[in-house]
Amino acid sequence: MNYSMIFYIIGWILSVEAALMVPSVIVGIIYGESSAWALVAAIVLCLIIGLPLIRKQPKNKVFYAREASVSVAFSWIVMSIMGSLPFVFSGEIPNPVDALFETVSGFTTTGASILAAPEDMSHCLMFWRCFTHWVGGMGVLVFLLCLLPMAGTGYHMNLMKAESPGPSVGKLVPKVQSTAKLLYKLYIVLSLILLALLLVGGMPVFDAFCTTFGTAGTGGFGIKNDSFGSYSTYLQAVVTIFMILFGVNFNVYFLLYMRKPKDAFKCEEARWYIAIILASTLIITFFIRDYFPNILMAFHHAAFQVGSIITTTGFATTDFNLWPAIPKTILVMLMFCGACAGSTGGGIKVSRIVIMFRTMIKEFRLNIRPNTTKKVYFEGKPLENEMVRSISVFLVTYTFIFVGSVFLIGIDNFDLTTNFTAVAATFNNIGPGLELVGPTQNFGLYSNFSKLVLTFDMLAGRLELYPILILFMRDTWRKF
Repeated sequence: MNYSMIFYIIGWILSVEAALMVPSVIVGIIYGESSAWALVAAIVLCLIIGLPLIRKQPKNKVFYAREASVSVAFSWIVMSIMGSLPFVFSGEIPNPVDALFETVSGFTTTGASILAAPEDMSHCLMFWRCFTHWVGGMGVLVFLLCLLPMAGTGYHMNLMKAESPGPSVGKLVPKVQSTAKLLYKLYIVLSLILLALLLVGGMPVFDAFCTTFGTAGTGGFGIKNDSFGSYSTYLQAVVTIFMILFGVNFNVYFLLYMRKPKDAFKCEEARWYIAIILASTLIITFFIRDYFPNILMAFHHAAFQVGSIITTTGFATTDFNLWPAIPKTILVMLMFCGACAGSTGGGIKVSRIVIMFRTMIKEFRLNIRPNTTKKVYFEGKPLENEMVRSISVFLVTYTFIFVGSVFLIGIDNFDLTTNFTAVAATFNNIGPGLELVGPTQNFGLYSNFSKLVLTFDMLAGRLELYPILILFMRDTWRKF
């Protein structure tokens, strides 16, 4: 285990996090808020710990998948702990477990909150709370790859694979560092377009920035207690479109950027993703048509909630907890489905769902005709057995953690629907669930123990399980 490299990366993470807190301090100065001192104190602590760790570059730069997973897991844990300090120092979230839950929810782009009245929070801490979505959306280590000039053995690719969501990660361009830069350029451009459209629609500047952070990162922290319900139909429509856009695999945008629209539109995962959204929206519209003045408004709210849930953003325009059983069932199913691989969304991912469905069909056919040989195809290419096996193992692991989490938080003795959807909402990085954790409720009702379980779920879900679980394996720390 190359500990010097791991500490070096953590040092950079803390230094970058300190820099990322500076805009929130500026917001505090603009609004004349005393809470800004809490951010300054956290910045100082990040630098005190981080700068000594990056003072000297490690001589041994050999960096394998094991080190990458440990680095990613520890980086996200340390980043979340340090990011929660401003909430504790200011007294706005005095319970450290609550502050950690809120911060992890931000960085993992979950959007689940313990706050009953988020609009009571100071502007500077609200800005930091929402900004964590934007930082975590593309991944802080992907951002770090844009900055670090060094290139140890397997260093860049292993880090990118460990942090990026989806069953596989590839290079868009020959150098991984160039890929990271290109991804962030696309991310920033889309974010700026969204920000401009929100400002054109009359949204206040502060609200527009916070909404952009939540939408781009598919996070969903509401800055108002009704989430997005009090904004205009135009603003809701804009956010609906961009939530869906940020749930698309960024490879599609790269192909469009390279002026290859035909290749972009051939992306099978994106086509399935759009088809699921359209089908879900139409079905839900039919069942909720009597809940709104006309069919167009029903379609509008159905599209918003479908886009919000499948992309794991978690914004809400209405209390969908009051909808009929069929729409709520569809939304719960979309919680598990999630967005595309290589997007800022969470969940199992559309590609995994499609591949496992085709694997199931293949097995059925083999039972009928055992002597035939069949390959599973995706994106027009046959998949290696290793890929299918890894997805199967992922889903088995996912199921064990999900069931275990529902069991553990049952200690608080809430109803099954609340506990089941609470785990679904945090593990899939969505935000709101149903019943007591519905879109107009919050997670503050849970005990500290249950909040820690759900915090673990958010981290495990965002990092695709393995980087977090590897920390608990004895072989990870054994010398080979």
